[in-house]
Amino acid sequence: MEKCLNGHSLSDLGIFNDPYLLAYADIISSRRIRSMTLEDRIKQEESLLSFADYHEKFGLHFDEDKGSWVFREWAPNAREIFIVCEKTSWQKSMNFQLLRKENHVFERRFSKETFSHKDLFRLKIVWPGGEGDRIPTAATRVVQDSCTLIFNAQVWQPKEKYKWKIKKFLPSKEPLLIYETHVGMALEDARIGTYTEFERLVLPQIADAGYTAIQMMAIQEHPYYGSFGYHVANFFAASSRFGTPEELKSLIDATHKRGIRVFMDIIHSHAVNNEVEGIAKFDGTGFQFFHDGPKGYHKQWDSRCFDYGKSDVLKFLLSNLRFWIEEFKIDGFRFDGITSMLFEDHGLGRAFTNYRDYYGDDVDVDALSYLYLANSLVHDICPDFITIAEDVSGYPGLAAPISKGGTGFDYRYAMGIADYWIKLLKDIRDEQWHLGTLWRELTSKRKEEKTISYAESHDQALVGDQTHMMHLMGSHIYTSMKKDNKSIETFRGVALHKMIRLITIATADSGYLNFMGNEFGHPEWVDFPTQKNNFSFHHARRQWSLKHNPDLYYSCLFEFDKKMISLVKAFDWFSFPEVNLLCIHEDDKVIAFERNQMIFVFNFHPLTSFSDYMFDAPAGEYNQVLNSDDIRFGGKGRLEKDQTHFTLFDPKRFGNRNLLSFYLPTRTAIVLKLRICA
Repeated sequence: MEKCLNGHSLSDLGIFNDPYLLAYADIISSRRIRSMTLEDRIKQEESLLSFADYHEKFGLHFDEDKGSWVFREWAPNAREIFIVCEKTSWQKSMNFQLLRKENHVFERRFSKETFSHKDLFRLKIVWPGGEGDRIPTAATRVVQDSCTLIFNAQVWQPKEKYKWKIKKFLPSKEPLLIYETHVGMALEDARIGTYTEFERLVLPQIADAGYTAIQMMAIQEHPYYGSFGYHVANFFAASSRFGTPEELKSLIDATHKRGIRVFMDIIHSHAVNNEVEGIAKFDGTGFQFFHDGPKGYHKQWDSRCFDYGKSDVLKFLLSNLRFWIEEFKIDGFRFDGITSMLFEDHGLGRAFTNYRDYYGDDVDVDALSYLYLANSLVHDICPDFITIAEDVSGYPGLAAPISKGGTGFDYRYAMGIADYWIKLLKDIRDEQWHLGTLWRELTSKRKEEKTISYAESHDQALVGDQTHMMHLMGSHIYTSMKKDNKSIETFRGVALHKMIRLITIATADSGYLNFMGNEFGHPEWVDFPTQKNNFSFHHARRQWSLKHNPDLYYSCLFEFDKKMISLVKAFDWFSFPEVNLLCIHEDDKVIAFERNQMIFVFNFHPLTSFSDYMFDAPAGEYNQVLNSDDIRFGGKGRLEKDQTHFTLFDPKRFGNRNLLSFYLPTRTAIVLKLRICA
């Protein structure tokens, strides 16, 4: 075992026996020690759980013991803070002025009668040289007036707390199959959907499709609907445009009842730049929560960047994680924008092709330490909790266990795969796809880090792009999706859509993700209502009726996806991460590989079907369990169902080789399962 300068082995440092990382061993070690030292320093005073108490200490709370309300706020630069509401005619009143306490905390107690359920209020903060209206930093309910469009905090104290039907959810051991969702755009109607409608209308469809987890986007309160939830203003508040906290809890409860995990997109990489609605310049300064000066502003996103080196910011963010887990029984977080957190230039315009890119002085080591603490905290709260890193840089060790020197994420998204599919669909005709490069993109990963693959998420259709089916079909998608259409354009689009998804999930390491509607080839793109599109909801909805129309190919694509998902679960593909390449032929456009005694064969050739295609395979009898050319999947039905194939062994003709040989139609994928004799 090689040693670095301080005497640790590579595995001790969590750099996983990668000889190319040896030159950076001391940097890796120092970053790891920095994170561990920070956690130890916190734990010398209290547990990490106790440290994450911002939501318990600040905001408006009813003290049951004293029968009164108490409000606290943290504002280092504030001189005075007032609660303004209808009782004060929305003006400053001495009766609602908070009292300054130690450590920049303002506090006041109020009688039980002062506030009632659903009362609206906000803060008037006075600082040197000015004052402004603000929403409390720990507000758990924020609503927008439909007439004035003003946001206010809302007292949320229903007479009865929500009674959970599933008090302790025990997730199944089924493969991780994530259905990415957005409550607001989940309906077919051209409007914003609700938590209740999602529970009633969409959740049953997710369960029927076979997915084992949902990933909810845009749950944290955000003032601008068109931001897709990325510009968070109120970190502890569930978005009120979709309904009440109880309705969200009911949705989560119903999801758990179906045995499905609930993940949430957590935005801790930045905050909305809005001052009145959010926490930007909350106390009159730009550096209460964020870096001061240009470092605290993300030009491309028009948002504020957290200063993870401040203890109070760590408390705020860690508390936010704890709040969502304990209050809403969330099962996992997708941490968004990690690349932006880690690099001072936010990783913009960088290819990250050399390890030097990860170990320079431009890495925000405070952000790295925060992510370490975040993973430590959530797994302390719930050992089965799942964290997923959304990082395009490929920073080594993010999804390696803390015990092995990693940052502690359970998984990371294999984001390069979806980007590569878009590149192929936009820039290269499928006749010219290089299968060797595709194979490398699908299977390249660090062995010590679990990854989740996807062919397309919301990202691929959101930022001025299109869904895969739209790329494949073009304008033909509007005229040629009826089953009686036998055009080459339709056959190509339907066939490749199935093959792309199957080869992506079949090579996936430890999980798979799909954005809602893409499983049946949703057309067009995602575009939220803005002034540019006359505030249209046409592209901010899901056209479920396409899937349910038996006369359209969309129904066939859904049936294929459902069958594909059922096979993943039935044969537990992800428990056997080893994928072995059996055959790749660039001219034939054929690729075949083996995983867990199953063989996957893809013929991407646009013209040629092979009557007796042969390649080496483990000896045995194989049953056909999936055929993308099946008529019910929108294919041509060129293969007999439930075929059995035996490997051929003929030393005189082929030497000491076992060969599979079968008819392989053009643009078709086949899955074979080795028969195990009792």
